[in-house]
Amino acid sequence: MNAMSVLRQMVARDPGEPHRAATQLELFFDLVSVIALASATAAFHHAISYGHGPDLLLNFCFMIAAIWWPWVNHTWFASAFDNDDAVYRIFTIVIMSGYLLFAAGATHILETMDFTYGVIGWIVMRIGMVGLWLRAAAHSPEYRAPAMIYAIGLIIAQALWVVMYFTVTPENANFIPICVGIFVVELMVPVASGLVKGIPFHRHQVIERYGLLNIIVLGEVLLSISFMFGELYDGHFDWALVSAAVAGIVIVFCIWWLYFIEPDHLNSTQAHRVFLWGYGHIAILLAGTLIAAGLGAHMDVLTDHSKIDLASANAYVGASVAIYVLGLWAIRDHFGGFGRRGVVLPISGLTLIAAASVGAQPWTIAIILMITLGLRIKLQETQ
Repeated sequence: MNAMSVLRQMVARDPGEPHRAATQLELFFDLVSVIALASATAAFHHAISYGHGPDLLLNFCFMIAAIWWPWVNHTWFASAFDNDDAVYRIFTIVIMSGYLLFAAGATHILETMDFTYGVIGWIVMRIGMVGLWLRAAAHSPEYRAPAMIYAIGLIIAQALWVVMYFTVTPENANFIPICVGIFVVELMVPVASGLVKGIPFHRHQVIERYGLLNIIVLGEVLLSISFMFGELYDGHFDWALVSAAVAGIVIVFCIWWLYFIEPDHLNSTQAHRVFLWGYGHIAILLAGTLIAAGLGAHMDVLTDHSKIDLASANAYVGASVAIYVLGLWAIRDHFGGFGRRGVVLPISGLTLIAAASVGAQPWTIAIILMITLGLRIKLQETQ
C-alpha cells in the first residue's frame, strides 16, 4: 500500500465505472461465509440423518439467513463506497472478526439457539459496519441522510437482538417469531435508507458478487459429493453410492449452468426489482445448502449411518432443487414474461416438487434438470 492509499475521502463510487470487479479484500471476506456455511450445512446434514431434520429446519433457515445478512450489508456498502484505503480495510477486518466469531459457533447455535458469543460477534460486526456508514456520511454530503439512516437502523436492529437475548430464552414459544420480527427490521433498514434510490451501486459488480456467493454455496454441494467418493477410499465400494455421487455432479452442474445462463442477472435498477433480486437470493442460498445436506444424508443411508430411510433423504434433495429452480425464476426469469422461456423453470419446479413428494432418487432429479437445462438453452438461442 503506498502513502496515497493510507487515507482517502470516502466518496461514492461511479455506478457506471467500467471493468469493475470484486476485489481481493471482498474475496477474502467471502472466506468467512465459506466457514459458516460449511459448519451449518454439516450440522444440518447430521440432523437429517439422525431424524431431527424437521425439528431443526427452522433453526437452519434462521442460521443461513444470519450468515447471509452480514455478507449482504458489506457487499452493498462496498459497491457504493469502497475506497480501499487503510481505514476501510481496518473496518472490514473488524467486521470479519465479528463474523468469524459468529461463524465459529454456527453448529452450536443451530443445535441450541444459544447466542451467547454469537451476539458478541454481531456487535463487533456492527461496530465496523456502523463506522463505515458514519464515515461515508461525513465524507459524502450528498449521501449523508441515507448513510445516517442506515447507521442508525443498524444500531436499532442490534439493540433489539441484545434485548431479546436477555429477555427471551430459546425454549420460549415466542423465540422464533421474535427472531423473525427482528429480522424483518433488519431487512427494512436498507429500504428505509433508500439504498437503491439514494445510494449508488455498481450493478455489474453486485451481479458478480452474488454470482460468487452462489459458487460458494454450490461448493457445499461439491463437498458432499466428495464425501461420497471418499467412501471408496475407506473400502466402502457401492455402486449405489457411486451412482448417487455422479447424479450429484449432474445436479450441481445443471443448477450452476441455469444460474449463469443469463450473464445480465439484474437488468434493471428499479427499486422493487433490485430488492426482489437482492433479497430473493436467500432462497438460492438456502436451497443450495439444503441440497448439500440432503446428499450428505443420502450417503449416510447408503453407508448405514442413518436413522431415516432413503426416500426421506431423497425428499430433501428433490425439494431443495425445486426451491432453487423456483427461486431463480422468481428473482430473474419471470421478469421476462410468460413466453416459452419464462415457463421452463416453473414447470420444472413443479415437476421436482412432485418427484420429491415420492422420494425420487437423485438420478430422477438429475434427469429432470438435464431436460430443464436443455430446454432453457434451446429457448435462449431462439428468443
